[in-house]
Amino acid sequence: MPFSMISSPQTTLSQGQVIEYIQDRLYLASYDHPPTAATPFPYQASKLAATTPKKKKGSSSVGPKVHPPAYFSVDDSLPYNKFHADFGPLHIGHLYRFAVELHEILGAPENEGRGVVFWSKPDPRSRANAACILACYMILIQSWPPHLALAPISQIDPPLMPFRDAGYSQADYGLTVQDVVYGVWKAKEEGICGLRNFSLEEQVESLDLIVIANLFCRYERHERVENGDFNWITPNFVAFASPQHKPIAKVQRGSPEYNLLPHSVDEVATSMLPNPFKNVLCHFKERDVGLVVRLNSELYSPSYFTALGIQHIDMIFPDGTYPEMPIVRKFIKLAHETITKHKKNVAVHCKAGLGRTGCLIGAYLIYRYGFSANDLIAYMRFMRPGMVVGPQQHWLHIYQNDFRQWAWEDQYKEKLSLMMPATPNKVRARAQVSTPPQNSQGTQRSALGEINGNDSKAGQTMEDNLPAPTPGQPRKTHRIHSPARQRRAVSASFGIAEDQEPAENEVVEIHNHSRSQGQLEGESEEEWRLRRLSRRTSSKSPAGSSEKKRAVSYTTTTTTTTYNFGDGDDVGEIIMSDVENWTSHDAGLYEGKSSASKSASGRKSGNGSGTIGVVKTRTPSRRSPESREIKNGVRKVSGRVASAGNRSRS
Repeated sequence: MPFSMISSPQTTLSQGQVIEYIQDRLYLASYDHPPTAATPFPYQASKLAATTPKKKKGSSSVGPKVHPPAYFSVDDSLPYNKFHADFGPLHIGHLYRFAVELHEILGAPENEGRGVVFWSKPDPRSRANAACILACYMILIQSWPPHLALAPISQIDPPLMPFRDAGYSQADYGLTVQDVVYGVWKAKEEGICGLRNFSLEEQVESLDLIVIANLFCRYERHERVENGDFNWITPNFVAFASPQHKPIAKVQRGSPEYNLLPHSVDEVATSMLPNPFKNVLCHFKERDVGLVVRLNSELYSPSYFTALGIQHIDMIFPDGTYPEMPIVRKFIKLAHETITKHKKNVAVHCKAGLGRTGCLIGAYLIYRYGFSANDLIAYMRFMRPGMVVGPQQHWLHIYQNDFRQWAWEDQYKEKLSLMMPATPNKVRARAQVSTPPQNSQGTQRSALGEINGNDSKAGQTMEDNLPAPTPGQPRKTHRIHSPARQRRAVSASFGIAEDQEPAENEVVEIHNHSRSQGQLEGESEEEWRLRRLSRRTSSKSPAGSSEKKRAVSYTTTTTTTTYNFGDGDDVGEIIMSDVENWTSHDAGLYEGKSSASKSASGRKSGNGSGTIGVVKTRTPSRRSPESREIKNGVRKVSGRVASAGNRSRS
């Protein structure tokens, strides 16, 4: 059709968005209505004026710049069989059908020199599926790198809709076309997914396409429920739905019932088993499946697999959930041994073969090949639609680094074992020289949900991990700090009755006449105090004075004393403990406040040793509120608390 007719104002069809994938050959577009030869083609108009040379009279113009392109779509011929609200991506069977149809159009004689436009409906779901299947075609068949396959659709407007899971809940985890493309590319690079080599101009009748056609006919046949509902995710993993057949009890080996079970493919084919179960048994035996893992409750007898020489184990956990880590670790170990050592394949199923099955197979594929969670989920859905549902997507995303870490650890152990000698030399045991951990009881914080356990273990861990206090450093205690209780405790330790009142202006001086508790024979007081400091304990309280009214022998290590200064104008009360923390400056504050305290005060050393003369003034009447507010000349009370077992200052 002449170009003038395509660009004429009488054209009523709207022009869709057209993206060029292969120059002058392959395009991606979307249209409101099926395009025809009269549909405007933007690349024809733009390139015609700039690049098309003038033709002589009588010559015919050929090529995509002049003739209208060929249009085709798979929206109706390759529908996605959705589970609930999911709509894609199209699986590998769709990709094969798409490639066959594309090559037929490209190889048709009437399309020689013409462009081919792969178009879809303008709704978001159709546009996403069309762009995804074309990009995957470029990856698997044309061997494009992923960034080139994604470049033409990177600026598509509006953006392509992300894919969702097949669950019935609200979608909270999306996968983009980029995730699918990179997942397929990663699988191809690892050699677990691929098609025979195609060339863009290859004919459908070639031997490669015939072989692939037979392969995908079997793929489409086996994925149906009536034929077994199973798909090969990789050459070593097959995912399938649970067979259903009664009785479900396990048959003991050697029993007459066990001998009646089918032990070969021919016996299975002639048995009375349901057709889906029969197809699964025959196919697994032919494809060297050596291990079957069941994740759901019993719906069949496992003896049908064991009679064919296929190992069968149960790793059951609830539907819609994800497995515990010990189950994942055990599965990865068994699957890896089956694939690498025994050279057998592994079959995994739950009730539908989608959610729980995708969790364990996905964990192994991350462990073995280093997939990212998004790429892996997208690739598994490309091979078997609907795999990994709901929170299982988040579970794979959260623990993907753990699975890769397991692989690195196992590889390191394997390399280390190869480096070790066959007969290890006897090594004499040596004493431990490293510092043991402070928390030797294993008080690790439990899960957040275990509230009671957290309360006790967290506190224990906190106490165990605290550094040892330096000399003179006070530590908090759970006891109540009450001045009244402190005074009673001091009075009791000095042998003073609680109701005994000393006379007014009575001067009390304290001397230590007996050897202190823990003091060695012949050891001086200074040596004893230094040794006490090295043990990080409170030092002995000061004692002794030249002028005494009453002497009390004691062996306690902490003393609390009440001071009154002045002649009635300056009144202040302070209760002190940890006298070893005083300095000479602190002592001077109290020694220079009044003449009464000057005359009675003794000397006090910086480390708490020496004798302090104390003037105690007790009055029968209680102090007035106004006197409590007078703080001039009184040392401010520190906010520190006493050591464990002592009383704090008030």
